[in-house]
Amino acid sequence: MLGLSRLRETFAHTPRTLGLVWRSSRAASVTLGVLTLAAAVLPLGVAYVGKTITDAVVARDERAALVWVAVELGLVAALSLAQRGLALTRQLLGAKLSIDIHTRILDKALSLDLRHFEDPEFYDQLTRARREASSRPAAVVTESFALVQNLVTLAGYAALLVGFSGLAVLALVVAAIPATVAEARFSGAAFRLRNFRSPDARRLNYLEYVLANDGHAKEVKLFGLGPMFRERYRALAASFYREDSALAVRRAGWAYGLSLLGTAAFYGCYGAMALGAAAGRLSLGDMVLYVAAFRQGQQAFQAVLSGVGGMYEHNLYMSNLFQYLGIPTGAPPALPDGGAAARAAGEGAAAGERGAAGEGAAAGERGVRFEGVGFRYPGQPRWAIRGVDLHIPAGQSLALVGHNGAGKTTFIKLLTRLYEPTEGRILLDGKDLRAWDVDALRRRIGVVFQDFNQYQLNLRENVALGSVEHLTDEPRVARAVSEGGAEEVVAAVPGGLDAQLGRWFKDGVELSGGQWQKIALARAFMREEADILVLDEPTAALDAEAEHAVFQRFRSLSRGRTTIVISHRFPTVRMADRIVVLDGGRVVEEGTHAELVARGERYARMFALQAEGYL
Repeated sequence: MLGLSRLRETFAHTPRTLGLVWRSSRAASVTLGVLTLAAAVLPLGVAYVGKTITDAVVARDERAALVWVAVELGLVAALSLAQRGLALTRQLLGAKLSIDIHTRILDKALSLDLRHFEDPEFYDQLTRARREASSRPAAVVTESFALVQNLVTLAGYAALLVGFSGLAVLALVVAAIPATVAEARFSGAAFRLRNFRSPDARRLNYLEYVLANDGHAKEVKLFGLGPMFRERYRALAASFYREDSALAVRRAGWAYGLSLLGTAAFYGCYGAMALGAAAGRLSLGDMVLYVAAFRQGQQAFQAVLSGVGGMYEHNLYMSNLFQYLGIPTGAPPALPDGGAAARAAGEGAAAGERGAAGEGAAAGERGVRFEGVGFRYPGQPRWAIRGVDLHIPAGQSLALVGHNGAGKTTFIKLLTRLYEPTEGRILLDGKDLRAWDVDALRRRIGVVFQDFNQYQLNLRENVALGSVEHLTDEPRVARAVSEGGAEEVVAAVPGGLDAQLGRWFKDGVELSGGQWQKIALARAFMREEADILVLDEPTAALDAEAEHAVFQRFRSLSRGRTTIVISHRFPTVRMADRIVVLDGGRVVEEGTHAELVARGERYARMFALQAEGYL
């Protein structure tokens, strides 16, 4: 039973892997199969022709000897061509397959939810999948075809050897088995070792990234962090080396010791063949044929068993890839009770088009509504937000205020469906967000997060990425640059919109934090169809005067749109039509700036503390 279980593990993922290869390149797959069969059969012909040449020499038949030498030359040339063709096909197919597999890994990453990217276990899975993606699928293909090739060759040599002795065939088989069993065991040990230390492998990559990345260079040098991180890197890498070298030494020792069994079996049979030839029971040609058949058959059988061991190892690693590709993409959960009513209320609302956004929605239902919304991050016992009931009418500007960790950014993630509520529901124009097409929903929302990205692309693309469909729409890019207040940035950098930003590539220009922030704001304004604009601490890197100018412009450009602003600066906050104060994930206050100050509660205290800083 154990043997059958191991055999199933050995080839468990081979069919799926071969399916990937077939989809990657059918022509290369067929070519590989044809060349494999040729490379399997031709050595048998060479061995037989060698016997014939020897017999012709013994018989002093010069003409026959020359003819068979020419035949062997042709067979050897054909074998060399087949082998080189196999190597070339494997190389090209491997390169194509590597691109296709990496593309599948990236496609899978794009299909997953934000929660996956905030889960360390997911990163372990991703690391394991990417680590072997370049080599293992191609190795499975190579081993599979090589296995077929060696099996065909072995069958031919075994048929030849049976004419000499069935015991020779048995010796050929038995002598190679122990080494193969040991190899399979060490392959499993190596796989378990690499999987076990996936978190440490990611830590090693992170330390290398910190030591050799421009984003960390300033602090690493200023605080003298280099020696400490380098020592951690060296210690962790050294522990990897110790584990790998210990396993490699044991593996090599066992492989050498057990390979001597095969060598002993060969020379035992060789001696028997030599005695038979000396006694006249075998012709010299027969002895040459049987010696070649046994030697080549032994190598073919060892290659078969080694291939089986290799397939076992490759399939173990392929399980990582298929496990990653099999991660559920997290289809939107079923709507809770009342979902049908939400759908009915939102019937007729256009999916993502601003002009028809509220068509068919009940009066008073235009805008965003949170109903008993609570959310808890996966694996976390604490609620990020809880019991939020809030209506944001269409066209209203809302400011979210609260200490760090109060739930403000979580609020935005739920609104944009980066996460689904753990409890309650969120409606847009009377329709539950879970009933919306995600792409249509997100086209209606323009967002600038406080941790916005700085793309190592040219300036034009950094702006235009806000609406990929309009990447080459120059007038729209120009409007976005103007509305985001980034015109002076464009004027200041050599090359203007064509300037390469960042230091990763040649002639790149590094911007200040404030300049990057203006580019991010311009990127948000690229989404002209959006009727909901969200700014999550978008001006943190700007001085007070620049921030005031941005928000004055923002107010004038966002008229008629629903706007949500998160900010710690009260001159900005007080511009909003309504202010909501979050604390501990709950709404604790709500009203205009004047109303909240008059109440003298949490908002008023925060306002007073900030005001003291200006006195």
